[in-house]
Amino acid sequence: MSFLRMKAIIIKEFRQLSRDRITFGMVVMIPLIQLLLFGYAINTDIRQIPIAVVDQSQSTAGRVIIESVKVTQVVQVTQRYATVQEAELAIKQGEVKAALILPNDLTQRMMQQRVLGQWIVDGSDTMISSAILALQSMPLTDFDFDIRPQTIKTFEVVLYYNPTRRSAVNIVPGLLGVILTMTMILFTSTAIVRERERGNLELLITTPVNPMELMIAKIVPYIFVGLVQVGIILGLGHGIFDVPINGSLTQILLGTLLFISASLTLGLMISTVANTQLQAMQMTVFVLLPSILLSGFMFPYEGMPVLAQWISEVLPATHFMRLIRGVVVREADLIDLWRDTLWLAGFTFIGVIIAASRFKKTLD
Repeated sequence: MSFLRMKAIIIKEFRQLSRDRITFGMVVMIPLIQLLLFGYAINTDIRQIPIAVVDQSQSTAGRVIIESVKVTQVVQVTQRYATVQEAELAIKQGEVKAALILPNDLTQRMMQQRVLGQWIVDGSDTMISSAILALQSMPLTDFDFDIRPQTIKTFEVVLYYNPTRRSAVNIVPGLLGVILTMTMILFTSTAIVRERERGNLELLITTPVNPMELMIAKIVPYIFVGLVQVGIILGLGHGIFDVPINGSLTQILLGTLLFISASLTLGLMISTVANTQLQAMQMTVFVLLPSILLSGFMFPYEGMPVLAQWISEVLPATHFMRLIRGVVVREADLIDLWRDTLWLAGFTFIGVIIAASRFKKTLD
């Protein structure tokens, strides 16, 4: 063995690494992003859950109870409705996670030491439902005469969509977003780079195919791959884990097509930036980590700081998590979830244009 030859190779590798700016950047950014995500953005102590209030009593006692609930900082009143049906529709559309119903005879209930009101909760997210259940027996210290026995609860809680609080009901639809993000972005992030490394780019340059046609043609085959994965996950989830599929299969198909297209488009944009397949895979990991941790798959969106929520809103996975859980679990449709639907469609449209504009039919 020659240490001089080994020294020469080591120096060469360090110089090559220092010249590869994307790889060098990933060496620094990947651990930094993970540290910030786990140390700052990820929070299982849920606060400020968006809720609606239906105060049918319209009394001073009702207003005091609402303020007492808000003081806990577990929930945040974002909507007020006149009827229970309006609150149920808001939960179905994903505008709020729960609703507090205060009945007409609220004052009489307080005097008789009865249950004061009712929570209706989107039980598909077990962390959210656990946080609301903790308010079931909350004390009301603002009322001196309301010293109720410990056996009498302050509120009743009704869990919609997942009354048994099974985690599979929430995990399996979310798993669609994680797997599709992982595979779709990885497949297309190496598409253009692979053509360059194999020498096929020279053949594409000599053809009359324009950049927009190439980008769309690169996406289409993988759409069918994504649909096969969707069928496997939902089929096995329903058959093995008894996950209910409450929504229309047509709505599930359309929503999934939107997300697959958005993910493939994101992969194409990465492919036009990366110079090698290694760089493309590194950049895919860089996108995949926030997509898993910030999209609401593992940790509730409401538990994240505002800055982390802003970052998560940029990711296609965040919008698909809301969409697919709304359709599969809450029987919503794409019109009910129109914000996420439009965002995914707009991301795909703009992403294809960006990828096509970055691709030049030249070797340099």
